[in-house]
Amino acid sequence: MAEPIVLGRISGVFGVKGWVRVFSYTDPREALLDYDSWLLGQEGEWRSAKVAEGQRHGKAVVARIDGYDDRDKAATLIGTEIGVPRDELPETEDGHYYWSDLEGMKVVQSDGAELGQLAYMLETGAHDVMVIKGEEERLVPFVKDEVVLDVDLAAGVITVDWEWD
Repeated sequence: MAEPIVLGRISGVFGVKGWVRVFSYTDPREALLDYDSWLLGQEGEWRSAKVAEGQRHGKAVVARIDGYDDRDKAATLIGTEIGVPRDELPETEDGHYYWSDLEGMKVVQSDGAELGQLAYMLETGAHDVMVIKGEEERLVPFVKDEVVLDVDLAAGVITVDWEWD
């Protein structure tokens, strides 16, 4: 099985009937519930699980997973990552990207200077930020057409125009 795309993680239990609290990385948060089954990952091992029911609850999502019918059993899932196979994700619109597709790409300055590799992305509220690991760690905002000049998925290169101190 190919490595799934992580869309959230189980952050706690909810109630006494086996429901779990989910921290969803999707936008909107409840979009995670569009998938009838999830891949649950613990320590690099993934297994399929059926989502019995779920709903948005405040800023979080709560769900009940088949086979986890009480609070104690559900508590064993705390910290578990929630993923789906890449081919189940909808296609992105032009100019939009899944973070997982960007992570690992080479980042270069517009003059050709290599900055390093995109290690991961941060969500800050105002805009997403690339964490680039090279000779030093750099934080560069992911602002299309202003800072990010080009994303070439086929070549694995992101070109930026960014001045830093």
